[in-house]
Order: sequence, then structure tokens, then C-alpha cells
Amino acid sequence: MHNRFLATLFASALLSACATTPVAPSSAGRLAPPAESSEGAAAANDPRVSAVGEDILARGGSSTDAALAMAFALAVIEPQSSGIGGGAFYVRGAADGAVDTIDGRESAPAAAGPDWFLGEDGTPVERGTAVRSGLSIGVPGLVALAAQAHQRYGRLEWREIIAPAIALARDGFQMNRRLNGTLEGSATGTRDADARAIFYDEAGKPLPLGTLIRIPALAETLERIAAQGAPAFYQGPQAAQLVAEIVADTPRPEHVTKADLAGYQAKERPPVCGTYRLYRVCGMGPPSSGGLAVITILKQLERFDLAALGPQNLTTWHLFLESQRLAYADREYYVGDADFVAVPTAGLLDPAYIAQRSALIDPARTITDPQPGRPAGAQARIDGAEWPEAGTTHMVAVDGEGAMVSINSTVEGGFGSGLFVDGFFLNNELTDFSFVPEGADGRLVANRVEGGKRPMSSMSPMVVYDPQGRPFMTAGAAGGSMIPVQTARAIVGVIDFGLPLEEALGLPFIMSFGPSVVVEQGTWLEDAIPQLEALGHSRVTPFAGLLRTTAALRGEEGWEASMDPRLEELVKTR
Repeated sequence: MHNRFLATLFASALLSACATTPVAPSSAGRLAPPAESSEGAAAANDPRVSAVGEDILARGGSSTDAALAMAFALAVIEPQSSGIGGGAFYVRGAADGAVDTIDGRESAPAAAGPDWFLGEDGTPVERGTAVRSGLSIGVPGLVALAAQAHQRYGRLEWREIIAPAIALARDGFQMNRRLNGTLEGSATGTRDADARAIFYDEAGKPLPLGTLIRIPALAETLERIAAQGAPAFYQGPQAAQLVAEIVADTPRPEHVTKADLAGYQAKERPPVCGTYRLYRVCGMGPPSSGGLAVITILKQLERFDLAALGPQNLTTWHLFLESQRLAYADREYYVGDADFVAVPTAGLLDPAYIAQRSALIDPARTITDPQPGRPAGAQARIDGAEWPEAGTTHMVAVDGEGAMVSINSTVEGGFGSGLFVDGFFLNNELTDFSFVPEGADGRLVANRVEGGKRPMSSMSPMVVYDPQGRPFMTAGAAGGSMIPVQTARAIVGVIDFGLPLEEALGLPFIMSFGPSVVVEQGTWLEDAIPQLEALGHSRVTPFAGLLRTTAALRGEEGWEASMDPRLEELVKTR
């Protein structure tokens, strides 16, 4: 592992390096020759799971096999972030440039309506109350997504890709610092007695570091799925048990039904693609807002010479902040489930529209109040909202043929709804919908609850092709609305600054949350808060939250993959 990058750098002002026309890739960038390793590379948020992906590749598995095996393994050892009780997005970039995406996002029950989160008095229920109840639980999509992706692109047997997860659940895995810290004081992780019996001692404290955690019920569930396929999860006794638990946990007559589970389908969606300094960048389209946000952030920055400014320059990150503010204003206003909302995707990605938005960015001052634009195809504007997601994970894999796979998997908040059934937590994904169905002006909110609808997501699994059209990079992150910013930052670090992969992932974090700005605590940006405020950024505060970016990159000696260097201490079991 590299040491954390840019811990004590000093800011400088190089406004003269800002250009007014699109800038091509820097000569310092990584335009690697076509040299792929024979086995590819794999990485997840835990080295134990990265090893699972690497082993699958070594045995002749495809990048899809490796990524799915890691997704199932993470479902065991990272229950606070993902699991078979949640959902996922899958993006695959083939060596020939073809990009496929699968939407395994959780869906609302058919009986759900816009008043789903409203009390008898017509006001929204308290969020924590909604999260820790059946009201928050959507129909899980990870298993259906995995089955569909494996059917299309798998090489190894279905049972082989689930076998590592079964072994971890049956034989046990050691408690690491991250899981231990997440369990501490978690109102969600402690609300189910079956979960408490596995992760906590008799005094209600999380089990110590290094404790061997076994989840036999999950091993049995995974065995059934391995033997019988996805129908074992969505039909029969497993589905009946899930529904019974959800009904008992839902404080209203409407709820998830057996028909909702049996009818769930993972959906192929059109990818969203754009170019950044001659690189082709592709990701997940709606209901993900993440792919659009990443591409827009990058494209709006294209007219500035970030390579000349460099990663140690305050102007670089001021420009980055301004671009994300504009991108987020649009994504929160226009994006939702494309099956229910007319998302103006083509208009949002139109180069002329993005150039118009980019022209609002000034290197010397901040935009006072960034508003959504008016892209072609936009209907009457609709109020949006912020949908934080704390429980998410990401993994990448690239095989010897150059096929890149990026998967984001989630249960939404930490430990999801807290309801623990057959060895796994069920998601609280429905709280990603807007609790209020109408805006102040009476217009319907795009992300309101509707039966069968999928809530908008920030998850941003991305693939990148170099200027010659060759597979170059795949990246993604975890952390709710911070996901697109982390992902775009990693791509800038590689393309603009020519950084080694782990150094790109370790770049300091900076993000705007409405009128506030956060900068990563302990980095040089924290010392630069007065300069940021002088540029017009208000309420700039240090941030010490967990950041988790994962990526794979083709270098001169082949593919390499890495997790975020910030996780190095947290994955330790001692």
C-alpha cells in the first residue's frame, strides 16, 4: 500500500493555467501501451474479498464471474454495506467498446403510493422510524442481477462463484475494525435479536476484533441459491419467509407481497456515455443519477487545463467544486426512474448544453446559487431532494480479454432496515424516495413513491476507454451522494495528473452540500479553508467521514486494481 497521498501539501494560485477551450490529455497522463496481464485484476473494499476475485480470474473466470463472486463475498463480511437483501448496478465495458448495464435496484411494492411515508395527519413520518420498519424495505435485486449477468457473461459454473461466500458464512471470518466500529452504537444493527446473537456479546457490545464470525443461516440461504438459482430467493419457502417477516414489521396494511418478489426483474438499461479529453467515459443511466453526474462534472471541467494547475493547487479544487455544484443541481432536479419519469438524458449530455453550464464556472469566484439548467427534452421542472446512502460497497474486475466490470451494491443505510432474515439484513432502500410527494408549488416530485418504481441512486459504477478506444480504467465508490464526486476525482487524478492508481484514489476529498462545503480533515485543503471562503464558498468545514473508492487501471505492465488507501487500517482484524 502506498502511504496516503498529499497529506501536507500547500495550496498555490495558478489562475493563468485556466484555459477557455477544451484541453487534450496531458503528456503526463497514463496513455499506456496495449499491455494487459493474462489474468486481469480485481479489487473490493476488503483485501479478503479482493483475493476472492483474483482467485476466480486465475481459475479462468471472466471479469463478471470475479465481480459477482466478490459481491456475494462482501454480502457476508460487509453486512453494514451490502447483501443479498439489497440491490446493485452492474456496468460491463467490453474490449471492443460495447457497454452493457444491468439495473438491480430495489423496487417499491405494487401497493405503494405517493403517501407511503405520510402519517395520518398528512405530514412525513420521522426518517429513523421509517428506516427501522417494513416501510423502508424494497424488493431486493442483487440476486436477480447476478443471475442475469452470469447468464450473459459468466464462464464458471453458478455454484463456483457463490462458493467463496458460502465458505465465509459457514466457516467464519474475522471481525475487522470497520465492521466493529460500525456495530458500535448502531440502532439499526441491534434491533433484530437474531443479528445481535451473531455480532454482539451478552452485554450488548460488538464482538472484539479478530473474533471468528459465523452466519450458518446465511450459508444455508446461499447454498439454496447456488443449487437452485435465483428462483430459490424469489419464490417458494424463502420468499414466503421474507414476506412474513416484512408484514410483521410494516405498520400499515400495504406491504411487500409474494407477488412482488416473484415478479421482480433485473433490467438492462442503456448506458450513459460521454468524452473527457478524448477518453470515453460510460456508466449507469437512470435510475442512477451517478453516471450522468460523473460525466457532467468531468465535461464541464474540460475547458480548464487541470494538468497545468496540478493536484496541489487550490484553483483545481475550486473548479472541481463549482462543476459538481452545477451537475448536482441538474441531477437532483431531473433524474428519477426512467420507467416513471421522462429524464432528459440526451439533453443533459448534449455538448452544447454542457458548454453553456461550464461557462458559468469562474476561477476567481463561486456561483452564488447554482440552479438547474434547461436541457433539451426537459418537461416542467420538478422539485428534487437529497437521498443519502450510507450502506454501499463497490468492486471492480478486469479479465485477460480486457472486459471491465464495475458493480455498486447496497442495502442503503448501515445494516439497511435492521430486519435480519435467514442470515442477512434487508435493505431500507425505499427511504431513498422523497417522503413528500409534492413540492411547495404543488408539482409532483420526480422521486415520489409509486408501485414498482425504483428510487433514484447516486451509485456510479464507471468504465473508461483511452483515446485509442482501448479499455483503460474502471472505477466507482461508496458513500451516498458522495459517490459521483469520489469517482470523478479518481478519474481526474489518473487522466489529468497522471498519478499512480492508489495516489489517485487517495487525493483529498472536497464536496459541496447545498450552501456548505466540506474538505477532508488532515489534508492540506483543511488549511486552505480561509482561501476557499475568500473565493465565496460558505460554511467550509473539515470532514472525517469514511471514503471508499475502488478502481482498476491499465498501466505499462498490465492491469492493477486497488481499494481506497484510507481503508488500510480499517480492514485490519487486530
